[in-house]
Amino acid sequence: MRWVIAFALVVLAALAAWLLVPWRGAPPEIAASGDAARGEYVLRLGGCVSCHTDEQNDGAFLAGGRALATPFGTFLTPNITPDPETGIGGWSTGAFVRAVRDGVAPGGHPYFPAFPYTSYTRMTEQDLLDLKAHLDTVEPAANPVPEHALDFPFGFRPLLDGWRLLFFEDGAFEPDPAQSEAWNRGAYIVTGPGHCGECHTPRNALGARRHERFLAGTSDGPDGKPVPNITPHEDGIGGWSRSDIAFALQTGILPDGDVLGGAMSEVIDDATSHLTADDRNAIAEYLLSLPPLPGAPEEAEEAGEAEEG
Repeated sequence: MRWVIAFALVVLAALAAWLLVPWRGAPPEIAASGDAARGEYVLRLGGCVSCHTDEQNDGAFLAGGRALATPFGTFLTPNITPDPETGIGGWSTGAFVRAVRDGVAPGGHPYFPAFPYTSYTRMTEQDLLDLKAHLDTVEPAANPVPEHALDFPFGFRPLLDGWRLLFFEDGAFEPDPAQSEAWNRGAYIVTGPGHCGECHTPRNALGARRHERFLAGTSDGPDGKPVPNITPHEDGIGGWSRSDIAFALQTGILPDGDVLGGAMSEVIDDATSHLTADDRNAIAEYLLSLPPLPGAPEEAEEAGEAEEG
């Protein structure tokens, strides 16, 4: 009996150490550098401006502090300016790449998946190097962002290791040789830096995306607001042409002359309107190739009311 108790204590101690100790080690060493000018485009491609700038409260550019309400509590976006005390000014290139692509902080602890590393993991290393080079040129802003205000027990960060084992699929984007170059570019943007699925895909009770409902919309998106279906179903964008989608991403104007509102208006202003026409067309080509999925009736109705204004 004593051996059984001793074994159980050893297992519990090992589990506690695995949960509580940042066991991932130091970030990788990356000697390569990026192109700051191209990195500005990656910044827009990744939708970083809307989330990391608290525009509602006149926050400094990319200085964080924007509140994001979720069923698990309120997340506050971090400062990603090169301020050495409150931002990422002291981060190495390797630490930055690991943080964005793997969701691991420089100290080794995992990030909450409100940070969409679950999509960013598909980004190329060159895109991340360019993004880091550009962020290094941004005006530093001293803005100490408070801790997230999460409900118990979701604020217990070590639980994220279990979540990651269940739901995090890491790995770079792999082009489909059977598809066109434009299709692959669109697939890369939508599933990677554009992280469209993070908002447009419903989630399960543990906050993981339901992949079988990819881009089919949800009634409980960011800040608890509905997000529309963007698959080519009649509930979504089934009646849209490729040029309709590209034009909406550029201007926010829908095929019927109405306009996109809510959070999507910020995405248009801060991200997709800055993309090249080729990239917007690539996104459209990819979206129209997806399986058409019906949205739940209440989700389609609520999302339409919220996004058209």
